[in-house]
Amino acid sequence: MTSSQRPLEGTTVISLEHAVAAPLCTRHLADLGARVIKIERPKVGDFARQYDDRVDGLASHFVWINRSKESLTLNLKDPAGMEVMRKLLAEADVLVQNLAPGATKRLGLDYDSLAAEHPQLIVCDISGYGEKGPYTTKKAYDLLVQSEAGFLSVTGTPDTPSKAGISIADIAAGIYAYNSILAALLQRHKTNKGGRIEVSMLEALAEWMGFPLYYSYKGAQPPARAGASHAAIYPYGPFTAGDGRSVILGLQNEREWKTFCEEVLHQPDLTTDPRFDNNSKRSQNRTQLDEIIHQAFADLQIAEVIQRLEKAGIANGHLNSMQDLWQHPQLQARQRWTHIESPIGTLPALLPPGVHSSFEYRMDPVPALGEHSAAILEQLGYEADVIAELRDREVI
Repeated sequence: MTSSQRPLEGTTVISLEHAVAAPLCTRHLADLGARVIKIERPKVGDFARQYDDRVDGLASHFVWINRSKESLTLNLKDPAGMEVMRKLLAEADVLVQNLAPGATKRLGLDYDSLAAEHPQLIVCDISGYGEKGPYTTKKAYDLLVQSEAGFLSVTGTPDTPSKAGISIADIAAGIYAYNSILAALLQRHKTNKGGRIEVSMLEALAEWMGFPLYYSYKGAQPPARAGASHAAIYPYGPFTAGDGRSVILGLQNEREWKTFCEEVLHQPDLTTDPRFDNNSKRSQNRTQLDEIIHQAFADLQIAEVIQRLEKAGIANGHLNSMQDLWQHPQLQARQRWTHIESPIGTLPALLPPGVHSSFEYRMDPVPALGEHSAAILEQLGYEADVIAELRDREVI
């Protein structure tokens, strides 16, 4: 049975955020019940609002990572806007920001400037490369960080380095920021003190590069770019059946290799073929083995290939498109889709990963730009005529 009490209810997060990393972090906090007040520039807002218009006029990134937040437009370069910010911070538990390097310090909103007045405040700074070092002020778009972290060197085909199809450096930083804030809230419960968290996109993605880093330890040859295949395990990746459709399959050990040869390829002699009798040899001779597997699949429909793989207990998956994912039977069966509201009406939305028995995730609307400005200022004690004046002056 679920209760209505979410873990972060009563927690207030102020976010000076744009793009992906910080908004992803704070959306996860909002999922858990936190009140997230998203500070946006008047009239312009988070520039991710204009990335595209694929969701009935709204931007796909924005819809994904900005539900359940309140949008407050605020010009922090205006003293009146900074006064609003100070009042918000007086009641806040967490400040998250991913502005340009040095921006919060210039505004007096960095941790060192705030800690004396707000000793319980947790400040989380997300940046491309971190506060110190030669890269501190270097621009850090996701593709650039993927490149700096070596991700492109191990991703793609032998001829073509390739970026990930999603913003993995931003996502990695956002998730580490989210986890770090949860840890800081637990720590504050013990010490009654806040603190500063610093997360860089480079360091977050470098952590994800642990396998290729250690694989190339002491100057060893790094993993080769292998497209959708595995750089060190074979057969592992996409294979095409006679009808032109592909299946992804993966073998992890010699027992599975024996089963694969006997029950899927119907070629038991391959088990002891000296070219393929252990994983290292199969990986080294993958071109020859690839040809054998494709010849075996040439007279089969994709359904027949998958049937053989399933019967043999060989791991496999469909090479799904985005439309396939929208209709994925496992997501449907587990009721992972719900609906949220937005400025253009009701939209489908995936529930966050992790099923909790004690509470339900918060799934509130995607905010319009400045939608909550007046309500937030009223809560801070501003009168209607003052709010109207601030709006006329484009402070909000």
